[in-house]
Amino acid sequence: MRQQINHRLFCRENRARKVITINTAASQGTSASAWSPLRIPLFRALWLATLASNIGTWMHEIGAGWLMTSLSPTPVMVALVQTATTLPIFLLAIPAGALADIIDRRRYLLAVQCWLAATTCLLGVLTVTGITTAWILVLLTFAMGIGSAMMWPAWAAVTPEVVPRSELQPAIALNSMGMNVARAVGPALAGIIVSMAGSGPVFLLNAVSYLGVMTVLWRWQRQAPRSKLPGERWFGAMRAGLRFARNEPLLKAAMFRGAGFFVFASASWALLPLLSRNLVGGGPQTFGLLVASIGAGAVAGAFLLPRLRRRLSRDWLVAAGSLLYAAALFALSTLHQLWPLCLAMAASGLAWIAILSTLQVTAQMALPDWVRSRGLAVFMMVFMGSMALGSLMWGRVAQSTSIEQALLTASVGAVLAVALTWRWSLGDDGRNNPAPSVQWPTPLVHDAITNDRGPVLVTAEYAVQAGKEKEFLTTMRQVAGHRRRNGGFNWGVFEHAEKPHYYIETFQVESWLEHLRQHERVPAELQSLQAHLKTLLLADTKTRVTHYVSPKTLNDNKTGQA
Repeated sequence: MRQQINHRLFCRENRARKVITINTAASQGTSASAWSPLRIPLFRALWLATLASNIGTWMHEIGAGWLMTSLSPTPVMVALVQTATTLPIFLLAIPAGALADIIDRRRYLLAVQCWLAATTCLLGVLTVTGITTAWILVLLTFAMGIGSAMMWPAWAAVTPEVVPRSELQPAIALNSMGMNVARAVGPALAGIIVSMAGSGPVFLLNAVSYLGVMTVLWRWQRQAPRSKLPGERWFGAMRAGLRFARNEPLLKAAMFRGAGFFVFASASWALLPLLSRNLVGGGPQTFGLLVASIGAGAVAGAFLLPRLRRRLSRDWLVAAGSLLYAAALFALSTLHQLWPLCLAMAASGLAWIAILSTLQVTAQMALPDWVRSRGLAVFMMVFMGSMALGSLMWGRVAQSTSIEQALLTASVGAVLAVALTWRWSLGDDGRNNPAPSVQWPTPLVHDAITNDRGPVLVTAEYAVQAGKEKEFLTTMRQVAGHRRRNGGFNWGVFEHAEKPHYYIETFQVESWLEHLRQHERVPAELQSLQAHLKTLLLADTKTRVTHYVSPKTLNDNKTGQA
């Protein structure tokens, strides 16, 4: 029976190798044009439906922000609306990312869209009837934030499913452009509607905007990927996602650089409603125009980014965007005329899209498909957590001093953050592909080794050439990162006390099932490192890999003692 299972797994690995070869060939072909993903019917339908939904979302942002200035026009309460929007994503991103990786994403997204539509509709009805208070607005905004938190990781993982690998980069660019077109259109429309009919109709229109996405998801005949191995459990999937994020250098760099920027950038988002209200002749149309200027600047930035990326590295692009955003914050603190402020907001939109898209590309480049939703969820958690914390902090600063003083302080902080986070390099596009190469053969074991047995001890023995020890140990430090990202713990390398130039590598895994998953998730970069290690070994020697499992009786005794 055990041999039959191993044979099926071996056949599955061969099929996976063929798929990877096909995908690699496609990715090395002629690069796709900026608009080519729209020729794919499902992507085109999702893109158009999402564009309409995003317009409704940005209309809602204007309606909620302006409504709070009428219900409770204090800096803390106005900033609390932004905090209520972003805090749930900070709290729920990891559980949502795990769910997005282990259950059917289509049904999951449908349920979340229903929640968002119902919550927005309730807020619209309460506002139209005059029942909404400041705390009802905060509570329902928080409820919508919960829906967004549950949606974002799953939605981020959908695009690679509906477009081939060769179309992925332009598809991501089109999604970003659609978001910023919505940011340019939605606030302007909301400003007109709020000035004529109030915030209630804006909320109701947002509820209707979800119907298009729900329709497309309902009609999507998704073929869920299948595995011969049992599915991951929720808590185990969360642990795996956090473990990968903790040990992936590029993802950590994106998070640190992002946190250093977003905590200061949140000042403009949190205080812009009050700033708009305090302008001469200011009103909801003024607020909408300023936010629309951000979207227009971001759309312009989307067209400029390809040229900027050819001239600047990721690190310098994020640094330049941060300095430009700091200049926009300084302009907000000193200017009091509408059109100069619109130009400053357009500059902030350009900087925003440059920074956010660069950080997202860095995160995507660092993540293999099996942990993509969870890795992006961790990135979103840092992003939204920084925005939530910053919004509340700048609201407090503005209430204690003034709006202008808070914006000026945030401007200085954004400049300092560039220097403080510079050591976290974002790398470049030349990094090896982290996608699994599926090259490890499935180990043969006797029938008593079941999937739940563990922990597992894996050893690998190396006979190193004389004079190559330093290079060997340097390479092993890179191997250690891959072991830890894919589930290994207690990793170490030991030198044999009796045999010179003889080393043994050891690491542990939670269970035999988790170790089988490691065999599915071997990235091409690790394969390259292992190939280099072979060149450092003695001639006619091979790496000897041995597996040990904790004795079942020992585990039973531990359970009884507990």
